[in-house]
Amino acid sequence: MAQHTESVQSPTDLRQGAAWLAGEASGDFLASLVLPRLKTIMQGAPQFGIGGEKMVAAGLDAWYSSERLAVRGYVEVLKKLPGLVALRSAMVRRVAQANPRVFIGVDAPDFNLGIEMKLKARGIPTVHFVSPSIWAWRPERIRTVEAATNHVLLIFPFEEEIYKKAGVPATYIGHPLAGIIPMTPDPAAARAKLGLSVHDEPLFAVLPGSRVDEVSGCGPIFFEACERVVKRLGGCGRFVLPAVDEARRQQILAVAKNYPVFFERLTVTAGQSHLVLESADAVLVASGTAALEAALFKKPMVVGYTMPALTAYLMRRKGLIPYVSLPNILAQRPVVPEFLQYYCKPDMIAASLIDQLSDRRRSELADLFTRMHESLLRPTAELACEAIEKVLRGR
Repeated sequence: MAQHTESVQSPTDLRQGAAWLAGEASGDFLASLVLPRLKTIMQGAPQFGIGGEKMVAAGLDAWYSSERLAVRGYVEVLKKLPGLVALRSAMVRRVAQANPRVFIGVDAPDFNLGIEMKLKARGIPTVHFVSPSIWAWRPERIRTVEAATNHVLLIFPFEEEIYKKAGVPATYIGHPLAGIIPMTPDPAAARAKLGLSVHDEPLFAVLPGSRVDEVSGCGPIFFEACERVVKRLGGCGRFVLPAVDEARRQQILAVAKNYPVFFERLTVTAGQSHLVLESADAVLVASGTAALEAALFKKPMVVGYTMPALTAYLMRRKGLIPYVSLPNILAQRPVVPEFLQYYCKPDMIAASLIDQLSDRRRSELADLFTRMHESLLRPTAELACEAIEKVLRGR
């Protein structure tokens, strides 16, 4: 992927195109579903900016890699702040020079909204794809969103009323994942595609997160919990873990080797997180988009997450709801167990993960997650492009 390289196209060439900025793996995936259709609508006009491998495969000319923005929390941002400030300035400068028909910021609100505000002030229309979690914490950000964007693309149905009441132009487009994850998963087929041979043993998908600090923070807790699962099940249990790239794969293996019972029963795949989730009997997952993916695959799960104490303290003070995982937020009740921060302990996670294997538990969640899936299912790419087209016509 091109990283921090000058585009071969001139600003005149780029003026008819669209600038994109997706800051993490989930944003890269979401944008990759919409980008090709928008490029067709824009008659093949260039699509450029910041993205990951999926956006590049979908037609993005990547000025910089989205990996440079993969950072979580307040404390962690401070370590990378000089580089992030420099990158933000570079993006504003280069996009303003290119003067595209539209700028589309995908998620990463703390980074994107500042860029969007400056570009909008220069007369470049801006669209923000994925609303900040104003319903969960920092509700005052909706006014920042209003000032920074011409339109917001919403992926959860309950957000529509929030934006309508605030008078901020927005469109509910459904969640892109709902359109590509099958309503009825096929675990046997997924296991065959992954080359997994599991006989009379439960198979657990383990997803500690895609960032460096998530693997180092959640990984040891998750892996020790898996060891305890094997011991409580009398030596049974297999585990499969998707690594987002080779660097994460090597990091995961280095951490996993410290847990030999887990390590000898672990398969690490190169990506393929959807096949991994579809193949599993139950899932141990860090909070985030992966928890929603697990729900759409109708999987019982345990959510765990830990971060530096100061970051957790600051986020908790600004929180509005008692849940952090998307399945619980969408259900508006605790349908999946969450073990967060001080409660993210191997023993409790292991016991809860075993509980997820019961037939009754699996049946109850399958019904609930099917209804959740149906509520998120919309022609997302089509609706997103229709909304972006209206912004283009209004320039």
